Amino acid sequence: MFAIADDVLDLCRAVGHEATVLAVLADGLRNGPGDPALLHDAVAAAGDLSAPHPHLEAWRDVYRGFGAKPQRTPCSAEALRKRAAKGDVPSVNRIVDAYNAVSIRFAVPIGGEDRAALVGTERLVRAAGDEPFDGAAADEPPKPGEVIWRDDIGVTCRRWNWRQGRRTALTEATTSAVFLLEGLDIDLRPAAEQLISLLDARSATIERLA
Repeated sequence: MFAIADDVLDLCRAVGHEATVLAVLADGLRNGPGDPALLHDAVAAAGDLSAPHPHLEAWRDVYRGFGAKPQRTPCSAEALRKRAAKGDVPSVNRIVDAYNAVSIRFAVPIGGEDRAALVGTERLVRAAGDEPFDGAAADEPPKPGEVIWRDDIGVTCRRWNWRQGRRTALTEATTSAVFLLEGLDIDLRPAAEQLISLLDARSATIERLA
């Protein structure tokens, strides 16, 4: 289902961190309109979103390690919490709102991919620099050495968890998804359990892969 290249783990260790990815597979999803109340509850539970967070500081170390500038392109959890701190909590759809709520609450990057759109094994690798990407900046391929998620067709997420492509994004038609929770030096299970609880309320069948 997914794989992590050794040189990505080595990169994290070189800057003093151990990386972990936990995958949650969900089938039978019933997506629909967004759930803003869920997001606002997560913001209230997260405390001071403008305060430094040790897990997000660790992600800054790793981003610098592969040549990214976290001030300009922060990891997904930091970007989401910064928006939430300003009262700008984006509601997308029921399933995206569910994993964004968990990301805000736990300061953990989480990505959701439509399994029907994935081709082959999704893998976390360092980019060659010529991989196709269909994100907002479609004409900009990843930089050589950048950490990316990709499948057999191309990049599904740039700069590890900064910008997801359109091809595998969760839509209201999505019924089967994989959620990737990403951590540095932390136990991801509490965040995973919260996500599973929210997905279970949406009639999903759940499987976890460490």
